[in-house]
Amino acid sequence: MPRALLLTGDAAEELDTMYPYYRVQEGGWDVDVSSRTLRDVQLVIHEFDPGSDAYVEKPGRRLPVDVPWSEVDVERYDALIIPGGRAPEWIRVDADVRRITEHFFARDLPIALVCHGAQVPAVYGLLKGRKTACFPPITGDMENAGATVVDAPDVVDGNLVSCRGWPDMPQFGRAMMELFARHAASVPA
Repeated sequence: MPRALLLTGDAAEELDTMYPYYRVQEGGWDVDVSSRTLRDVQLVIHEFDPGSDAYVEKPGRRLPVDVPWSEVDVERYDALIIPGGRAPEWIRVDADVRRITEHFFARDLPIALVCHGAQVPAVYGLLKGRKTACFPPITGDMENAGATVVDAPDVVDGNLVSCRGWPDMPQFGRAMMELFARHAASVPA
């Protein structure tokens, strides 16, 4: 059975995290959640409030962690998922997060980026020359990292699939599973 790694941390957006988490399982994949420690991750809910210039954040569910970043054996995984929220801005400074992310890019394995999740590979220079979607306010960051930002719910560029955020989940989920399925079909049994 193919296996995906969901790379996240505290303050990951709940829908950005839980939708792909369940969608890959629905598609017949195993998925492991990885964070800094084995402590449950505290997810958050981002909502758009007409009385606020930015989204507001509320506490969300807690997500159990299967493996800490330092113990991830990248060879066990066929795909990588990086959800959005505020987690990407701080997880990207960890050396193991870099090691893990660079492995999937170097081996052309499927990678799914949701919302702010693009911040992780961008800081390592891995989006240079690539097309990606992202949460619109970080478009400049992605362009400064050398990416071409496409304003669409399901951007596929080779082994990379991305979206702007949780409102894109129906289109993104289909595109993610098509990409993952193509990879799974190409791996010898």
